[in-house]
Amino acid sequence: DLGYLRVPAGLVVDVKTLDDLPDDEVVLVCTGSQGEPMAALSRMANRDHQIRIVQGDTVILASSLIPGNENAVYRVINGLTRWGANVVHKGNARVHVSGHASAGELLYFYNICKPKNLMPVHGEWRHLRANAELGALTGVPKDHIVIAEDGVVVDLVDGRAKIVGKVQAGYVYVDGLSVGDVTEASLKDRRILGDEGIISVFVVVDSTTGKVVSGPQIQARGSGIDDASFAAVVPKIEEAIARAAADGVAEPHQLQQLVRRSVGKWVSDSYRRRPMILPVVVEV
Repeated sequence: DLGYLRVPAGLVVDVKTLDDLPDDEVVLVCTGSQGEPMAALSRMANRDHQIRIVQGDTVILASSLIPGNENAVYRVINGLTRWGANVVHKGNARVHVSGHASAGELLYFYNICKPKNLMPVHGEWRHLRANAELGALTGVPKDHIVIAEDGVVVDLVDGRAKIVGKVQAGYVYVDGLSVGDVTEASLKDRRILGDEGIISVFVVVDSTTGKVVSGPQIQARGSGIDDASFAAVVPKIEEAIARAAADGVAEPHQLQQLVRRSVGKWVSDSYRRRPMILPVVVEV
């Protein structure tokens, strides 16, 4: 629409006409260079798209690998290769085209626009600071350059940009019908449960003597440890509680922490695992 890309007539065709064209005369431009699960390329790799990858096809990923996307991208590459495609990417050819401006392009842009204020965006701190330094080289006053983090409020008054406050910003998690109720702490617990499982320990102690009168009863779920194996840690729990009683420690919360440490150390030493440990100490 803007006239920057001039396409000869007949070069762009409807996807419905692909079957009528020779395979070696067709190029498809699609999404999915970062392994996004619902992108077209990912769906082609999973055989979940109307366009089928076949033996002899060539797929070019003209993009760099964003840190953190390695598994997703290589999963797509493996899927495409499985169906016979020759996958060309930055790792085996010089095909990367950056979607970001280079330092020279930024200098050119700032010299033409001559901004009075500058707020670099989209990047890590090292990128933002380097961008800010380029702006300063072109004459933007340093006190008119703002590097803002997520949640920072930047106000533009009388031709001057400055930080005036901060609001809470971050991920908003959707869990079932609730929105925003899931915290980072609960997510951490879920990761531990999913990766390592949970071990529950139930102990009843005499409130007067501090001695164990029932238990410990130990159950594990998802930890890969058989319940019968916990017989080895029962004496360690009893010894820890007995030492606590001798030292005058009788608060259930403190006893629970002792139980957690005893079981956690035993599991770590015996299995090199770090499951969630849920101790319950009841006084009678």
